[in-house]
Amino acid sequence: MWWFQQGLSFLPSALVIWTAAAFIFSYITAITLHHVDPALPYISDTGTVAPEKCLFGVMLNIAAVLCVATIYVRYKQVHALSPEEPRIIKLNKAGLALGLLSCLGLSIVANFQKTTVFAAHICGAVLTFGLGSFYMFVQTILSYKMQPKIHSKQIFWIRLMVVIWCGVSAFSMLTCSSLLYSGHFGSDIVQKLHWNPEDKGYVLHIITTAAEWSMSFSFFGFFLTYIRDFQKISLHVEANLQGLTLYDTAPGLINNERTHLLSKDT
Repeated sequence: MWWFQQGLSFLPSALVIWTAAAFIFSYITAITLHHVDPALPYISDTGTVAPEKCLFGVMLNIAAVLCVATIYVRYKQVHALSPEEPRIIKLNKAGLALGLLSCLGLSIVANFQKTTVFAAHICGAVLTFGLGSFYMFVQTILSYKMQPKIHSKQIFWIRLMVVIWCGVSAFSMLTCSSLLYSGHFGSDIVQKLHWNPEDKGYVLHIITTAAEWSMSFSFFGFFLTYIRDFQKISLHVEANLQGLTLYDTAPGLINNERTHLLSKDT
């Protein structure tokens, strides 16, 4: 049995592979059609112009569904492993809420392009990256509280390092993007897809985009730490029949009622 066939480990694996593929395919398409520059464009810029925006939107919507499934399975796993720990239960519910809102943000980013509906796109980005970062932080705290009884200290330290990586990237992106969009570098930056080294704010733009890609990779790294945990989970579907037919009333009773009415009419 291959490693991805064990338990539900295919879920976080599929999430990371599919999302990375969405970024790569959109990037290649946008570069090939000269819609963006090859040197570190915004991730969302690679999904702004047709046809790559169609591919970007569809693939990220599927990624959002995979993310919801992964986050919910993780919630059920923690709940099953620590059913009588009040603090863990509260943190687990908070993590579920943060994770689901982050998935909603990912879908919004996929469907509202930056150059078309900027406000909606930014709200989606805040939900995705902002609440997604808090989700990772909550899960890291849960990992700390669950070690060494539930799992080893190693996984906690790995997740902590990934969260620190995500935090540094988020701080860099937030700081530089705030300066870049402050209005000192022109009012057309939102619509700008091509940058030259001579342009004002070019350095801030490169730092911001690099931090955005770095933050995305930190998300990939965090979900990859779920693979070993999900190998211990299996999913079983059980169908329970509530009757031998799909009628609200048994067919025999319906036939008897019809026979009784006909006998009255005669």
